[in-house]
Amino acid sequence: MPKVKPYWQNYIDGAWVDGGAGRIDVINPGTGEKLAEHALADADDVNRAVQAARRVHLSGALSDLRPVERGRMVQAMGRYLFDHVDEIAPLLTMEQGKPLWEAQIEVEGAARYFEYYGNQAETVEGRSIPLGKDYFDFTIYDPFGVSAQIIPWNYPLEMTARSLSAALATGNVAVIKTSEMTPLTSAWLAHAAEAAGLPAGAVNILCGLGQQAGAALSSHPQINQLVFTGSVSTGIAIATAAAQNVVPCVLELGGKSAAIVHEDADLDAFENDVRWGIFFNAGQVCSAMSRVIVHESRHDELVERISALARSLSVGPGIEHTEFGPNMGAMVSEAQRDRAVGMVRAAVSEGAQLATRGHKIDQPGAFMEPALLCNVTPDMAIAKDEVFGPVLSVLKFHSDAEALEIANGTPFGLASGVFTRDLDRATHAARQLRAGQVYVNEWYAGGVETPFGGYGLSGYGREKGREALWNYMQTKNVAIRLNG
Repeated sequence: MPKVKPYWQNYIDGAWVDGGAGRIDVINPGTGEKLAEHALADADDVNRAVQAARRVHLSGALSDLRPVERGRMVQAMGRYLFDHVDEIAPLLTMEQGKPLWEAQIEVEGAARYFEYYGNQAETVEGRSIPLGKDYFDFTIYDPFGVSAQIIPWNYPLEMTARSLSAALATGNVAVIKTSEMTPLTSAWLAHAAEAAGLPAGAVNILCGLGQQAGAALSSHPQINQLVFTGSVSTGIAIATAAAQNVVPCVLELGGKSAAIVHEDADLDAFENDVRWGIFFNAGQVCSAMSRVIVHESRHDELVERISALARSLSVGPGIEHTEFGPNMGAMVSEAQRDRAVGMVRAAVSEGAQLATRGHKIDQPGAFMEPALLCNVTPDMAIAKDEVFGPVLSVLKFHSDAEALEIANGTPFGLASGVFTRDLDRATHAARQLRAGQVYVNEWYAGGVETPFGGYGLSGYGREKGREALWNYMQTKNVAIRLNG
């Protein structure tokens, strides 16, 4: 196992510093043992980071640059991550639990965000609005300024890259609060910023508890915009705090995403979608395929196929899973694992049938067997509440209308899917499904280029694609009265 330095600091104004709230232990979920200690930020640390970022913004060090120059720095950050993937991925695996090959995919995905938004920097243009011969009117886009970014633990590097790259490309500066469970790999983003030539204070990275550093950051009167990914309850608290200062937010708050599988679906292909949709990252994905709504004529066959898939997965320490294959790592913590196991037990008590074991694995670390639940009905808690673990619920439908009603039957609306050879049926369903993205015949179809976000309790605002750029900019109109 790679050696990890015992103590990590926060990054404020270009310097590595201790935290006012002391230190916190970072646990390796693959072993259950202490991995390292990290400095823990308090409200004073948050304030210093905000003031450093604000100073850089007011100086124009980023916003005054020609966009292509700013874009090149953003791209350079991505190249730095890609060049150091072999050093970053093992650390990510040890702090988060995912297999090493999945961690490598995450690092490369983070690098891709910097590549994409670096390329987008010089494409943001205003427009001229005709008001008659006596006026010249045009629009420009100004960066908000200090972007506060509160990052989840499931994809700590990639989710930070997603918001940071777009913020920097549009001339903003950032204060990032990492999760206290997965703060270590974020240090590489600070190294990348320095290597790319960003000024000290443009990127600040803090590890802190939500009720301390998170609350201080979201309520700070001198942040100008806020991005949060996490739970509904925390998102509401953050948005409420930001609203006191009229700070706009982008919220991605999870989901209970459903795949509708029609009688003509290609089940061979769908098996692969299940593998990625619910068992990748041990199901700890906001847009995970947590419900399968299958036509009654294909139900038994599908359950048999998914049961075999779940049983084929080898579950163990992520650092040992170096190659792509049928394997799954630890969940992020024992508490998260125990919550998922408890929800499976509760579902069985409600009448669901457990087609695979779905139990806690009796070994050190936060391990859980993949769980497949059938005989699930829409009124059960397991069909409505987000598990955030490797737990798949299967429900039956008889008619297309019933399938859509079940899919839309939760307050979430992050992702959904339709699997059918009938594109007329798929197109109709895509229009009716209340979700921010609809995958047709491939779960997670799309990429960095395609907008991502939710309906309902899944939040508002869009990440990814060009749509994300508008999160970080505000429109200014300039109207000039001509004298000639």
